[in-house]
Amino acid sequence: MSIVTKTGDGGTTALMYNRRVPKSHPRVEAYGTVDELNAALGMARATTQEGFIRENLLLIQKDLIGLMGELSVLPEDLGRYVKDGYAVVTPPMTAKLDALVGDIEARNVSFKDWATPGATLNAAALDMARTVCRRAERRVCALLEAGGLKNPEILTYLNRLSDLLWLMARQVETGENRTKG
Repeated sequence: MSIVTKTGDGGTTALMYNRRVPKSHPRVEAYGTVDELNAALGMARATTQEGFIRENLLLIQKDLIGLMGELSVLPEDLGRYVKDGYAVVTPPMTAKLDALVGDIEARNVSFKDWATPGATLNAAALDMARTVCRRAERRVCALLEAGGLKNPEILTYLNRLSDLLWLMARQVETGENRTKG
């Protein structure tokens, strides 16, 4: 079977359970932006030398696969999605991000005011991922406001993730400054 199906040539795409929507649909915008976020996290993971960041970014990327799956389901199919054994975003997933935030904050990561991205390649990659995460958050918020999303925890998760990515970038910069000093 080829990756080329030609089913999207007319401007529509498939959701879970053989539902088709326009490629410009807010749901497609939401999960497409999360897909971009996942790719940006891959870049950040590939550029880091810190095991803590690399390992946690990989775990987050795996969570995002499930999050995208949940976003690719229309509200009327969510019960079927769960019944079929697919996971949804839950408060314990967000709590894991909260724990990571607490861990980094306990390391006395230094930051003042607003950060200017680009101090290091890895910090810049993390900041890029953070900005994509914020855009994904806005897309999910629009979907939620339009009544197209049943699980508001997705929005909370993305909000917390963007905070975590900001802290990870500052952690990288702090570590770089300590080794240069």
